[in-house]
Amino acid sequence: MSAQTNGEHYQALVDIGSNGIRFSISDLSPSRARVMPTVYQDRWGISLYDAQYDSTKKVPIPDTVISDVVAALLKFKRTCEEFRVPSFRIRVLATEATRTALNSENFRQQIEKATGWKVEMLAKEEEGRIGAMGVASSFESVKGLVMDLGGGSIQMTWMISKDGQVKISPKGAVSYPYGAAALKMRLEEVGTAGHDTLRDEISANFKQALQELDIPQTLLEDAAKDDGLSLYLSGGGFRGFGYILMSLHSVAPYPIPIINGFRVPKSSFLPVLESDFSDPESIFRISARRASQVPAIAFLIKALTQAIPSISYIYFAQGGIREGLMFSSLSPYIQSQHPLVAATQSYAPSSTPALFRLFRDSIPRPRKPATSTDPPSVISSPALLTSVIHLLYAHSSFPKDIRAAAALRSTTTGLLGDAHGLSHIHRALLALVLCERWGSELSATDEQFFHTLQGLAGPKASWWAKYIGRAAAGIGDMFPSGVMRDGDERRVKTDAWWLDVEPGRVAFALDSGRIEGMERPAIKWRDEMNKVGKRKVWIGGREGWGLKVEARLESRPPY
Repeated sequence: MSAQTNGEHYQALVDIGSNGIRFSISDLSPSRARVMPTVYQDRWGISLYDAQYDSTKKVPIPDTVISDVVAALLKFKRTCEEFRVPSFRIRVLATEATRTALNSENFRQQIEKATGWKVEMLAKEEEGRIGAMGVASSFESVKGLVMDLGGGSIQMTWMISKDGQVKISPKGAVSYPYGAAALKMRLEEVGTAGHDTLRDEISANFKQALQELDIPQTLLEDAAKDDGLSLYLSGGGFRGFGYILMSLHSVAPYPIPIINGFRVPKSSFLPVLESDFSDPESIFRISARRASQVPAIAFLIKALTQAIPSISYIYFAQGGIREGLMFSSLSPYIQSQHPLVAATQSYAPSSTPALFRLFRDSIPRPRKPATSTDPPSVISSPALLTSVIHLLYAHSSFPKDIRAAAALRSTTTGLLGDAHGLSHIHRALLALVLCERWGSELSATDEQFFHTLQGLAGPKASWWAKYIGRAAAGIGDMFPSGVMRDGDERRVKTDAWWLDVEPGRVAFALDSGRIEGMERPAIKWRDEMNKVGKRKVWIGGREGWGLKVEARLESRPPY
């Protein structure tokens, strides 16, 4: 993105961590602040943790390292000036490695003297709270245990987050000195013979932490219904382990190379802990330094599962200190926005409310009691349907040959690649719906990606994505500018319901309102809805998953 812009809403942050120093400038303009798009980011691999140890003896941060840190900050100061970031919207934060340094005060003074920036020290409890807010920013909702793994320490708390309301333990977060770099050193100190004792120590501390955090009874009761607590993991070490799990996923190659929003069940997670990790460096996004810490991280997770055996799903979050600080600064209204809706709002057509109602009515409502053929709640949710309408015309200007392909990749490497807080299932389903909206005609290179997204979504959700995508295409054909004129909403109607005479059959009806010129696109829409119910286009072929569709046109007297 060009730096020649008004930086009024830009927020610059420096996170001086144990394993590296991260620099970022994010655009917190109200329209997309919820997904915190980053306009600039960089990382300098200066490990303050390693710099403070001579073998196993702790030493002050060396002058040469301080000089490197100052040089990095001066470069970023120039970058902030070029992006026109207001000086009062630049913050420099430091955590564990700076807090515990023998020459911490001198280190911070040298930074302030050279840059004019005061380093904000985060206390252990505050570091845990802000890290937890970073996790809250990373998902539509959170309910479970949250852990943030740094180089020197790990923080744990519980969280219930929904619609911008974030609750964590009143005690903040519990912190232990089991960061990735610190634990690697401990393992080397105790040797193989001491591993069992160390694992028992870590497990006992985690058990103690659960008692101290005073987990709400409602959270425990929900966990009992869901076969265990959900675990949300943040921090570079955990994210690196997430990329290993991604590389071993049953859907291969895994189609979404974004760690935030990735999740795995415990049944897939535990077997990986027994691997020897002989060559983790060959895995996407695993650096040499991170690869050297993988055995220590696996050791930590084993101890964690020993302390908390009732875990259902593990979620990986990109959100950390940077995201937590920004999310905390947002208004309650912005915090409450669904990430999908906020990420797509800027593309919304002028008649979004009316188009949404027409779209919503083209999908049959779930039955009561629910049945196995009902559309999954995730794909028929107001948030996903709204995002489809928002993006209905986003690829109209593309050459016809690549509209479907561009739409297919829009949620990973396209329009929404920078959107923070989207789950992988939302990215997959939205991509499949938008691809179908443009006819789903793909080249061989895109076909594989298409099928891996279907594999991630599953047969049932993939078929419903096809149905919903055809409905979206019909709306796009009838209203190609995204504008419904006065009276159009009263005249053009859709309806969908279940035909009980034969299980697995959906009825779809369209009334084009006798508007001049609408007959031809209405016929096309009806025919396309009928086609989606043909066995040959079911997911997996004629014996795969799908439903029959009976689509028809209805006509009423003009108003």
